[in-house]
Amino acid sequence: MKPSRSYRVFQGVNGVVLTLVVLVTLYPFVNILARSFSGERQIRAGEVTLLPKGFNLTTYEIVFQDSMFWRNYGNTVLYTVVATAVAMVLTTCYAYVLSKKHLKGRGALVGIAVFTMFFTGGLIPNYILVTSLGLKNSVWAIALPNAISVFNLLVMKAFFENLPTELEEAAQIDGLNTYGTLLRIVLPLSKAVVATMVLFYSVSFWNSWFSAFLYMDRTDLMPVTVYLRNLIQGATGGGNAGAGTEQLSQVGANIQSVTIVLTALPILCVYPFVQRYFVSGVMLGAVKG
Repeated sequence: MKPSRSYRVFQGVNGVVLTLVVLVTLYPFVNILARSFSGERQIRAGEVTLLPKGFNLTTYEIVFQDSMFWRNYGNTVLYTVVATAVAMVLTTCYAYVLSKKHLKGRGALVGIAVFTMFFTGGLIPNYILVTSLGLKNSVWAIALPNAISVFNLLVMKAFFENLPTELEEAAQIDGLNTYGTLLRIVLPLSKAVVATMVLFYSVSFWNSWFSAFLYMDRTDLMPVTVYLRNLIQGATGGGNAGAGTEQLSQVGANIQSVTIVLTALPILCVYPFVQRYFVSGVMLGAVKG
């Protein structure tokens, strides 16, 4: 059928509106990238928009030449991988259990999870608990206290509830136990929600800095987010030892832009590969609250 005139008008207006939304959303990222490569005078004068002006790599050179930066970057990768793996195992198992409506005490388990969304033990009790368990200065201080996000848990629970029960019944008839059914039947059918949850957890752990700042006493154990925070603090406070006055001024002018680029770039590189699972994973898991 040939599209009607009104439908063609709708498509045109829709395309224009979506293009404007993309441009408005993209502008801050392009501006940040341009500022990270611009000179101090141009940044302070507000001359930088979409293209770098007074091209300068001083801040990047200072950061990249510091061996501690690469050490902390490696820590971030390690913490993100380990913490995401732990979080996915615990969240998946908990959500799968809660998806079984015949489970005794299911309401209490859901209530316990939801309760933690609104009430926490507090900063000082958490610090005392982590310290008393001997988790300080280890990856477990970051991975275990934040292992389960209740929002992610409820999304996965709703997704598992939407899966046909006949598949699990057939698997049980074929001799699979609960773990076999989860690993060989349920998870292969849940790639969308699993990929979405991996993205959520990895972004959260990658950007997290406060837990490491709180539980890590050694600089060689810090993630890159803490390193860059300290660099911002030193540049804006004039305490960057070893840098000349001109270098310090340049670093102070665009250090925030450089920081955003360095921390966001890995996630931006990974996101396109999981984006196709993102919408379907969230929507399918959110059909039933």
